[in-house]
Amino acid sequence: MRHLIVPEDLTAHEIEAVFAVSRDLEEKYDAGRRDALLPGRVLALVFEKPSLRTRVSFEAGMAHLGGSSIFLGEDAGFSSSRESIADFGRVLSEYVDVIVCRSKVHASIEQLAAVASVPVINGLSDYCHPCQALADIYTLRRHVGRVAGHTLAFVGDGNNMARSLAMLCGLLGMRFVLAAPRAYQFDESFRQHLKKVLPEAEIEETTDPVAAVTDAAVVYTDVWASMGQEKERQQRTSDLRPYQVNEALMKHCPNALFMHCLPARRGEEVTDGVIDGPQSVVVEEAANRMHVQKGLLAWLLGPQK
Repeated sequence: MRHLIVPEDLTAHEIEAVFAVSRDLEEKYDAGRRDALLPGRVLALVFEKPSLRTRVSFEAGMAHLGGSSIFLGEDAGFSSSRESIADFGRVLSEYVDVIVCRSKVHASIEQLAAVASVPVINGLSDYCHPCQALADIYTLRRHVGRVAGHTLAFVGDGNNMARSLAMLCGLLGMRFVLAAPRAYQFDESFRQHLKKVLPEAEIEETTDPVAAVTDAAVVYTDVWASMGQEKERQQRTSDLRPYQVNEALMKHCPNALFMHCLPARRGEEVTDGVIDGPQSVVVEEAANRMHVQKGLLAWLLGPQK
């Protein structure tokens, strides 16, 4: 049994295997086929945070694979005084075949995985968002083929998305550059973790967004204040304003793709002209959430495991 809590839970070879299954299922989907690879299997979605893409893509994907889903919101009592995570996880594992957890605190997902007897997938935490990052790299693959040797420039806060993409880029041989004010760059504990897990990875940080995006294959950004950071929004907006991804910045990388995990705060981290422009692949990127998660579910629960 395997979990996906952080990107480095997968090896480069396993990522390629998930992508191969995802591509096969996507091609069949486009041809009108929805092979029931997981008939009778049940997916539990344990969510503490709002969601559009993560929830719907997992529910639709599980339905395509012949299984079913159960959504458990705040009323289910996860990570509350109602009962311990240990009791919650052990009992839920008796009812379902796989759990996707979207939690306010990363440690809660780690605790759930430690007691669950079925695979647990991180559907987003304050530390990382591996499913989104996998879909991002899968999208890039569809445009450039082999991703090794290419550069992904992340412009903005070194948040859960930046950490996830840095790790995946390192695993797959991509160069990753974070452009952010020093106070918003990676913390030292994450830098040390990267060096320990991926000592040969090309992970760079700079305060210069133009230098970061020059020669990049992808320019990526995310909201400046994530869920739970609303009180910091005014300060963050002021600090990160010079890191807006706009038409002027994209002129330095005319061949790059633009990505955003969505939802976006248009006019803040990105302008309408960029997110709706010819370099943007944000809708394709969102669509690929479903295809990659179908591949992940089939890989985790199917006969190849």
